[in-house]
Amino acid sequence: MRAVICGANGAMGKLLCAALGEPPVGKVSIDGENGACRHFSELPDVKPEIIIDFSHHSAAPEVIAYALEQNCAVVIGTTGHTDAEKQLIYAAAEKIPVFFSGNMSLGIAVLCRLAAQAAAAFPEADIEILEIHHNRKVDAPSGTAHMLFRAVKQVRPNAVEHCGRSGECKRTRDEIGISSLRMGNVVGVHEIHVCTPNQTLTLRHEAHNRAMFADGAMEAARFLLGKPAGLYDMEALLTEARK
Repeated sequence: MRAVICGANGAMGKLLCAALGEPPVGKVSIDGENGACRHFSELPDVKPEIIIDFSHHSAAPEVIAYALEQNCAVVIGTTGHTDAEKQLIYAAAEKIPVFFSGNMSLGIAVLCRLAAQAAAAFPEADIEILEIHHNRKVDAPSGTAHMLFRAVKQVRPNAVEHCGRSGECKRTRDEIGISSLRMGNVVGVHEIHVCTPNQTLTLRHEAHNRAMFADGAMEAARFLLGKPAGLYDMEALLTEARK
């Protein structure tokens, strides 16, 4: 696989380079160290098949521009994108294959399915989402928490996000609460609590290490190669794996 890794010198970038199993044809990192270029414009003509980006959401315009220029697939593993950055990604998917997910874990993809099933099974239940991450994470709620909310919204179209609680804020019928904790070196914990007056169902996923995300990104990259232009996610990958 002829891959360019963006964010190559970050924690995830190093794991991606190892998971690739062969040297990437190009590396981009803001520090320009370990043989990485600072910008895509500095890369030689490496003819990539795919770009895997785990840098920062603000790099999206440069990542997308390079992918379109090279007419190659791209896996976006960053989170916290602005609306403008998301629109760039969606527009690019009309021309090239784009894999865009708030979490690259297959386990989280299964959790999303289970969350939708639980919400459908208990249509009157209160649903709360809790996400816990290390104290260095910038965005809150996590992209994964938003993914879980969207999974629930598939079966509860009137659902609305309610991020955090403070002061007088009585719970409304349609809200899905999302709470965020930032502490220590927690890789990632996500819980969905489905509560009726008589019982509570709790679904939980815990990431043991970041290698899980690198493995998921590699699965996404292999899945994307040869696909037509379009926007793909972990649900699409899961669906194909079941065929």
